[in-house]
Amino acid sequence: MADRTMAAVVHYARREGAVELREVSPPADLADDDVLLVTRAVGICGSEVHQYHNTHSWNVRVPVILGHEFCGVVARVGKSVAGFHEGDRVTSETAARICGRCIYCRTGEYNLCPERLGFGYGLDGGMAEYVKVPARCLHHLPDSVSFERAALTEPCCVAYNATCVKTSIRPGDSVLVLGPGPIGLLCLAMAKISGAGWLGVAGLKKDERRLAVGRSVGADQTIVYGETELPEVVHSVGDGLGVDVVIDATGVSSTLEAALAAVRPGGQITKVGWGPQPLGFSLDALVQKAARIQGSFSHNFLIWEKVIALLAAGRFDPLLLVGRTAPLEQWKDCFDEMACGKIVKGVLKPAEAGAA
Repeated sequence: MADRTMAAVVHYARREGAVELREVSPPADLADDDVLLVTRAVGICGSEVHQYHNTHSWNVRVPVILGHEFCGVVARVGKSVAGFHEGDRVTSETAARICGRCIYCRTGEYNLCPERLGFGYGLDGGMAEYVKVPARCLHHLPDSVSFERAALTEPCCVAYNATCVKTSIRPGDSVLVLGPGPIGLLCLAMAKISGAGWLGVAGLKKDERRLAVGRSVGADQTIVYGETELPEVVHSVGDGLGVDVVIDATGVSSTLEAALAAVRPGGQITKVGWGPQPLGFSLDALVQKAARIQGSFSHNFLIWEKVIALLAAGRFDPLLLVGRTAPLEQWKDCFDEMACGKIVKGVLKPAEAGAA
């Protein structure tokens, strides 16, 4: 591949709109423990839409190829790689670089490694025909899981960690999700699998299409801020003291105040959405209610195996979220449609951009 180029969606500067489709060199210098993939499908994350609009709150190494929700076929393996062979169908985790030495790496929580770098902001990601991946990141895909579904494994793992690991949901619990974006809707799906007795999801007027998807995922009630008073809804559930669990999957900090108002005394709030804004309100309600706030970030190997098993068993269908599947050249249309709420999720097919 040394004499050819490949198409890639590149974030090239720290300013508004600094993303474009470029012809770049394919990955070279495969390390002994690396695997080269032909990228068959890659999901578009809301974080990448934020990077496109320069509204993100994390450091990005530019230029960098976007894409951390990807799957594909093994094209070549490093000489030390065991368990993966040319032609294998695989999906990849996002922890592209970890130290391997810290207590978190050594106990399996490498998602919390202080030196962790992810695909698409720290290292080149999967919005390209080829992507280079450490073998430790890979998981085999069952034949029953299509590439389009497998491209959503990563956000499903984010939701599984937030909903099924960091949060304790018992059958019959009431669960409110704030934010009907991809992660929020997948948290909704995971809460349903966990046996929630009542499921609600809240969003803005512009989120009406996403809220409709929420109903198809399993929401008993959808709430539009400004049209329905959130306190009225949550206090009409069960004994009226509030919901057992609130999952905050929005991209703003202020919704934590709504979460505190909605949660019942002794309840749980899990925050999985990023929001760089300062809070600007009192946390006295947290103390008065003796509620618990839990953050959730990323995922690890076991979570991936659990989610792949759920996908293979057909316990839920993440394609309910996908409003558009397109070749790599149509990346901008997908980004724009996600930004305005026309679609919840887009999936790109990079290998269709060239002779992979």
